[in-house]
Formats: sequence, structure tokens, C-alpha cells
Amino acid sequence: MKVLKFGGTSVGSVKSILSLKQIVENEAKKQPVVIVVSALGGITDKLLATSQLALKGDEAWKEEFDAMVSRHHKMIDTIITDTKAREDLFNKVDALLEQLRSIYFGVFLIHDLSEKTQDAIVSYGERLSSLIVATLIRGAKWFDSQEFIKTVDKNGKHVLDAELTNELVVRTFTDLPRISLVPGFISRDRDSEETTNLGRGGSDYTAAIIAAALNADILEIWTDVDGFMTADPKVIKTAYTINELSYIEAMELCNFGAKVIYPPTIYPVCVKNIPIRVKNTFNPEASGTIIKNKIENNQKPIKGISSISGTTLITVTGLSMVGVIGVNRRIFTALADRGISVFLVSQASSENSTSIGVRDQDADKAVAVLNNEFAKEIETGAMFPMHAESGLATIAIVGENMKHTPGIAGKLFGTLGRSGISVIACAQGASETNISFVVDGRYLRKSLNVLHDSFFLSEYKVLNLFICGVGTVGGKLIEQIRSQYEELKEHSRLKLNVVGIASSHNAIFSRDGIDLDNYQEQLKASEPSSPEKLRDAIIRMNIFNSVFVDCTASADIAQLYQSFLERNISVIAANKIAASSKYSNYIRLKTTAMMRGVKFRFETNVGAGLPIIGTINDLCNSGDKILKIEAVLSGTLNFIFNEIAADVPFSETVRRAKEQGYSEPDPRIDLSGTDVIRKLVILTREAGYKIEQEDVEKNLFIPNGFFEGSLDSFWQKLPTLDEDFENKRQKLEQEGKRWRFVATMEGGKANVSLKAVDRNHPFYNLEGSNNIVLLTTERYKEYPMQIQGYGAGASVTAAGVFANIMSIANI
Repeated sequence: MKVLKFGGTSVGSVKSILSLKQIVENEAKKQPVVIVVSALGGITDKLLATSQLALKGDEAWKEEFDAMVSRHHKMIDTIITDTKAREDLFNKVDALLEQLRSIYFGVFLIHDLSEKTQDAIVSYGERLSSLIVATLIRGAKWFDSQEFIKTVDKNGKHVLDAELTNELVVRTFTDLPRISLVPGFISRDRDSEETTNLGRGGSDYTAAIIAAALNADILEIWTDVDGFMTADPKVIKTAYTINELSYIEAMELCNFGAKVIYPPTIYPVCVKNIPIRVKNTFNPEASGTIIKNKIENNQKPIKGISSISGTTLITVTGLSMVGVIGVNRRIFTALADRGISVFLVSQASSENSTSIGVRDQDADKAVAVLNNEFAKEIETGAMFPMHAESGLATIAIVGENMKHTPGIAGKLFGTLGRSGISVIACAQGASETNISFVVDGRYLRKSLNVLHDSFFLSEYKVLNLFICGVGTVGGKLIEQIRSQYEELKEHSRLKLNVVGIASSHNAIFSRDGIDLDNYQEQLKASEPSSPEKLRDAIIRMNIFNSVFVDCTASADIAQLYQSFLERNISVIAANKIAASSKYSNYIRLKTTAMMRGVKFRFETNVGAGLPIIGTINDLCNSGDKILKIEAVLSGTLNFIFNEIAADVPFSETVRRAKEQGYSEPDPRIDLSGTDVIRKLVILTREAGYKIEQEDVEKNLFIPNGFFEGSLDSFWQKLPTLDEDFENKRQKLEQEGKRWRFVATMEGGKANVSLKAVDRNHPFYNLEGSNNIVLLTTERYKEYPMQIQGYGAGASVTAAGVFANIMSIANI
């Protein structure tokens, strides 16, 4: 035989209750079934809320009651088509509703609501729903669970009398009908015969008790989800159904917030080794989750992540605790006597403090109880008053296979640390099936997401990108991400989630990801932004695995990097300003990134997509020393001096460089050598030398006056240089030489200048806007290492930024 339990959502609507009918009738063709049902979805809450209105003397209780009557009547009218059956059902239901009305009216009159009366009120939800379902399913026989589910009073709580209940269940179902219908949740005190209940979620427990007593083949819990999920899907979009769980794993997940099954449900069937299957009434074809003793193909160390928000951590501390036997006994006894549940305990090996986790609603009571218990010790100073910290959340990672996988705890804390999440307290049992820890409640979503991603519970590794700048480089980067999105998902299991895009005036954000096909329209329609608003919005999102990508040339945006790195947001910069700013700022950014376990990458600051900075880093990290750098680092200037000819004057080459996108919008930044100086400073610093931009010796080829005034006046004056350049060019041509604007660093001393190189020099045949770097090191002293290639252009730079993103994704 089989026991099936249907929750409130499964009987909460016409669609779901008709689905229930079909499921039950199909199962009953195969074997006898016992069906346990909850109250109609939301009715238990409504019963409790209405009782509070009546207690306060609020006439509104009548409206709430009438609404419940109407809902049950409407359900009967809709699903029961047989006239006589419907009439008989209405008589039974209305009789119960009249009893309920009388109870409410009594509470309203005397302004008193005892626990006994409250228990009686909430029992009507299941009593009503079970009668409706029993009438709906042809051939079903209704049983009153109060006749065989018995409780006993222990310290003011209704506790199951397991021995008596098992005996009565067996006796009741000796001749098992094809379909038995039982209201869940409800029970009766064995001594007083008063109506009691098994607690919220107790319908699951009812079903488990019956299944265990009758040695059922399986217990099925039908609800509104496909089964246990790897995490809460409302928080983690990539959460998925767990196919199999052990009893222990399921129990751990339930105890820490996974509300799929009422935790006490598992014990009765576990003892009898009866499997539990969780199924979805709204999706009966889904296989669901099977819970049993031994799991096959149990490869993953972590099965799921669960959490409890609204946690308060109470710390009991004092010097008198060290080595004193019985302090913890007093703590837990005092709390248990007052009905306060502790779900986490963390104690230092020094024994001078014990931290316990309770729910926020129990915190004040727990503090008062413990302060009273240790009043004498507090008065003498041997112990301190209880310290309570609220606004926290408790997270548990669960999996029986953790004990066979070294380093789980290390990976857990390392992952959280890199994301800027501090662990306030932690606990792990010797069985190693659960590691529980407490974090600031504000970081709950971020913690769950980063752990789900890091422990390979997610189908994809997710990187959340904030892209600032949608001009030539930023626009190309977004285009490249869009075109590679599906390829990366399919072959690299990587999801690049662009959660923020900012232009110079506007910004858009979406935690679920921005549609890259129409982001321009979204930007135009968005609210105005600023660097400060952008910073605050990104920090406020507090999203996991996040990377800020700067594709601007803005000093204001570069100033945001420190704030992002301090909050464990990696930074990728095509913007050269930060890495070439004051050395103290540069080193602070790098140090912060290292200390926080995040990345500050700026490979495209020099050579666009060429691996120059990465190569220097690799050389230095492997113990080599950079002695000298010689480089042509400006694609713009190289383009200009390659284009210049008898029929192409200097001013025209500058104009072509701007029109073809090689130069900055203001070409004077390139012509002044500022861009090359910044790049040389960055390379020198990455080579291990301390240098400022002012330390670079500048030998420029355009008079300073051309860099003053407006851009328009610059364009007007520029042709006056053509004749002088042409004369010099002709002389160079006769000598078989070419101009190259060369950046040089030797022994930490740096300079930039326009040099004439002959045919034997590696720089002579440098084409177009290409860059070239010669690295002379202790290992590459006689024959310098040479890096050469395309060093300018939006697509190449964007590709370099993309490569930096991928390097972070692949860590």
C-alpha cells in the first residue's frame, strides 16, 4: 500500500484539487492508498488571524469568517457535480462551519482565547477540506484522525504518544479500503480527549505516522514544487531539483529552512526504511525527489544549501565558564524549560564563551531567561550580561559525502572571504553532514549565490558584470559578449550575466541580466546617473561574483575603483588613469585587491589586446628581473608616422588617425606623448619600479603652444607644421630611416622621444598602428624578448578586456 499526502496548495484551487483526484484514482488502480490532506491553501492562517480579530473584539471577524464560508461553498459548487452528494456535503460542511462560528462568537464575547480553543479552531481547516476531497473522490472512505492520532502533554506541549497511536492506526486500518481519506494535522489528547494538533506542517507528520504503522511501500508528499531544490529558487535562479537525498540530508535541509517537508515527518519512516518521494501536484510527470537510506551515484560533496533568516546570536561569556562543568547544561535546560528552541551552537575551545542561535522572535525572551539563570554570576562579575546580535542569517551546506571530501570547510570560508562576507559563528558536527554558519543578514542572498556557484550546484558558473562606457570599446565589448553568450554557456558552462550598463549620463541595472539586444533603448529611457549614483547602485546590489568593467577614459570613474575593491568587486580597466595615477594610489588598489582576494586587471592599458602586462607579471613572478624596456606603445603615433608621405602631409595623417578611430577624440593626448607616458609608467611599475609620470623625461616633437587653446584652434594651426615635417621626412628617407615614438625604461629611469631608426632596428618595419615591446631581462639579456602586434582599435581593445573577464571567470 501507499500513503499520499497533499498539502494546502494541492487542495487550494479547483485546478489543483481536480489534479489530486486524477492522481489518487490512478494510484488506487495499482494498490490501496491512504490519502492525507491539509486545509485549503491559506485557510489555517485565516483561521488564526480571524481568532485574533475576535479576541480583540473586532467586528471584522465576521467578514473574515464569511469569506471562509464562501470559499468552501464555492469550491463545493464547482467540483461536486452530483446533486445528492453535493447536498449531503453541504449539510456536513455547514454543520462544522456553524460550530466554528459559535466558537468565534464566544471568543468575541468574553475576549479570551485559550490554547485549547485555538487548537479547536485550527482543526476545522482539515476537517472541512477532507470532507470535500472524500466526496470528490468516488469510493473514498473518510476516517477521523482524532480517533487514532493521540498526543500527551509534556511541559505544556502536545507530543505524539507513538506507542498508542501505532496500535490504534493498525486497528483502524485492519481492513484497508481501496481509498482511505484522512484529515492531516489534527490529533486528540489521550487523557483529556481535547482536540490537539501536531504543529504547523503536521499533515506531513500524520502521513508519516500512518505509513510507518502500516509498513507502507512508500510515502509520497505532494506539494507545489518538483522536490527538494539545491537552494531556494526565489533567491537562486539556477537552483534545480535534487533527484536523491538520504534521510539525514533531507532532515538537515528541513531543519535549516527548506520547507518542503515538516522535519518530524522523516523519523517514523526512516526507522522503518520506508522511502519518501516528494512530487508536484501541478507537474505530476516530474520525477521529484526520492529520500531513502542509501543513495546511488552520490558524487557531489554538497547536496544543497539551506538558510534561516531572522537569526539572533546570543553569546554567553565569562571567565567563570573556563573549565566549569555544567554551564552548558544550565543554558540549554533553562531555555528548554521556557520552550525556546536553539538551532545552532558554537563554542570556543577556551570554553570562555558559548554562542547560540535562536529565531529573532525568541531573542528577548531567551536573553531574559539566561540573564535570570546566571544572575548571581553576572552580579559578581564572573560572567557578563548576555549579548544578543540580531539581523543575522544562518546558512547550512548539507551533504553526506562531505566527510569523504577534504577541504570543504576551507573552500567554504575562502569563497565567502573573497566575496567580502564575514562568518560570525560556525558549527560542524563530527558526522560532517552539515556545516552551519552565521552571517550578516544583508549578505544572505549573496552568500547563497556564491556558494551555490562555487560548489558546482549551479548548472553554470556565473559572472555578474557591470559595464561602464558604451562608446567604441564598450560597445564592441557588449557586442562580443552577446555573440559569445550561448557558446560560453554550452561549451564552458559559463554565464556572463551583464547586470549593469552605464553611459556617460545614464545607467540601467537588472539582477537577472540585461537584454543586450536592446540595451541602447533601455539606456535612453533610464534615469540620469552620475559616478556617485553608479557606485551606490552597484554596492547596494551586493551581487555575488561581480566585476566592474571600465571602458571609459574618465578620471571620475577611475576614482570608484577603491570603493569597489574594498567591497570585493573585481575591477577590469581599459581606462589607464588609475594604474598611471600617483604611485600611492596604484599600489593601494593592487594591495586592496590582493588582500580582498579579488582582481584588479588592466592588461589593455598597454598594447590593447597584446599580452604585455601579463608577460611582465609572469617574468617577475618566476624570479626574472626586467632590466630594460624599449617600446613603440602608441598605435596612433605609429599610424601617423607610417602614413606620412610626400603626398600625405603630417596634418592629414593626424586627421586620418582620428577619423579611423586610432586616436583619442582629442588627438593632442596622443601627440603630447601623455598616452605613451601613462603606458610607460604602467609597464615600469609592473616591472617592479617605483615611478611617477613626472619622472618620465619628455622629448616631444610638437611645440607646447599647440596644446593650448581649443581643439578647433589646434586643427587650424596644425597644417603650419607640415612643411617642417616634410623637410625632415625627406632627409630621413635619404638616410633610409623612419620615425618612431619610442618609450624607454632602463634601471627604473624612463623617457619618451621621437627617434629615427634604420633598417636594422626591430622597430623599422612596424606597420600600421602596431605596437612592439622589447624586454631585456636577466634571462633575456643578449636577445630581448619581443612582443609585437596590433596595438590599437576598439575591437582589439574590447577583445583584450574580454580576455581579462575570462581570466577571472576561470579562476
